[in-house]
Amino acid sequence: MAGATVTATDADFEEKVLKSEKPVLVDFWAEWCGPCRQVAPALEAIAAEHAEKLTVVKLNIDENPTTAAKYGILSIPTMNVYQGGDVVKTIVGAKPKAAIERDLVDYIG
Repeated sequence: MAGATVTATDADFEEKVLKSEKPVLVDFWAEWCGPCRQVAPALEAIAAEHAEKLTVVKLNIDENPTTAAKYGILSIPTMNVYQGGDVVKTIVGAKPKAAIERDLVDYIG
């Protein structure tokens, strides 16, 4: 299962996220964030199971503060869905996999 998600940085965010052909779920997280660690396995599973419809990208806000600030990320975990370069959905807080999938139903079918 590991490795289904993609890691992004301030430098490659535009290439990996904004220019993507398919919807991208970006998980804004940090090492010190307990809820971020709780949601990580669910996101890995979603990335693996829905890879053909959705890309899951992780962005460490401590290492990439510019992108987090640009999108107004004030609390983590926050997950934004980007489509065509725009934020089309925001999910805030740690949720179980089934709840995240319900939030993503428009993108993963």
